[in-house]
Amino acid sequence: MGTYKYAIEWIGDGLLLGSGARWLRNRKLLTPVFHFNNLHKYLKVKNQCVDVFLEKLSRYAEGGESIEIMSHLSSLTVDIILRCAFSCENNIQEVGENHPYMKACHELDTLLVQRSLYPWQHFDFIYKFSSDYREFKKSCKYVHEISGELIKKRKVRLNELERSGENSPKKNDFLNVLLTARDEDGNGLTDHEIRAEVNTLLFAGHDTTSSSVSWVLYTLALYPQFQKQCQEEIDEMFLDKNSNDVFHEDLKRLQYLTCCIKESLRYHTTVPLIERELTKPLVIDGKECPIGMTVCPMIYSLHHNKTVWPDHAKFDPERFLPENFKKVEPFAFVPFSAGPRNCIGQHFAMNEMKIILCKVLHKFSVSLDPERVVKKKMSLTIKTENGLYLKITKR
Repeated sequence: MGTYKYAIEWIGDGLLLGSGARWLRNRKLLTPVFHFNNLHKYLKVKNQCVDVFLEKLSRYAEGGESIEIMSHLSSLTVDIILRCAFSCENNIQEVGENHPYMKACHELDTLLVQRSLYPWQHFDFIYKFSSDYREFKKSCKYVHEISGELIKKRKVRLNELERSGENSPKKNDFLNVLLTARDEDGNGLTDHEIRAEVNTLLFAGHDTTSSSVSWVLYTLALYPQFQKQCQEEIDEMFLDKNSNDVFHEDLKRLQYLTCCIKESLRYHTTVPLIERELTKPLVIDGKECPIGMTVCPMIYSLHHNKTVWPDHAKFDPERFLPENFKKVEPFAFVPFSAGPRNCIGQHFAMNEMKIILCKVLHKFSVSLDPERVVKKKMSLTIKTENGLYLKITKR
């Protein structure tokens, strides 16, 4: 499993890190939660969470100070995933990066990347005697307490409803499906499997999305002409509405914003590489890679391959206009991976990104902070060395 194995103690062998027949079974059980037809029911909650975020942006706009956008977006996306998938209301956006859960996730992210870069930490018998491992265990313990409490409370609630003969009002949220789903043999998920899927979703459901939205906003600040085109499209959409919320039918109208999101996912490539363990031999240029070998498809390199993407170093949203994108090879753009192990929540994430960006750009303009130099760094997703600061101005 390469370096992925280091994350198992944190998020478990769920849909992200699991494999084999059990992975396939669980993928089938959980796919309906993220089916396209079910996504509309999450839109109201997403809008409510983004409104809290907009209030925070207003305070920064009034004060004239720049905002470290990535950490605030991370709090927002955790809020969204907690409320949509677990029906759990919380104060995580108000507390922000100082919330213990946010601190624990940041610590685990840092320690995992560090371990993958230092060869001597690859050996368990060495790593388990290190101070890094003690910090890793401490953060894991806290994260698992959060997920365990979510599961425990829902089990109690489901038992109460069963005894009273009532139906759950949140019948199809992620946690209910985990607890009640049955395969063709009538078997449900074990406690171990449930916890692994909860931990997987809590991490994967927020980190990639917050990083992706951050890089879109950064790029629109860098290229004001594209930001202006997005805002014109968004303003036109809101002209026909009596609400400040973004609904399913609105998302279809955001063609240029969608192009900017996709081009940012190509240009920055939030998840720069993935790992796969071969289940059958793979021949590349006449050389065979054996079963069991870990291979690392470099998505960033693919997205910047000059033979696939002319002027790859140029940010050009029009690449993704329908008439242009139809000329691109099917597997040339894979920000959510591809094939049977693609991201199960990719449509959920795309809708979330559109709503966040649509509402932010309708109320505000973003610009770079000239005093803050953005330096990318490799992490589980593409992050920055010293934060990503933007100036926020009310429109």
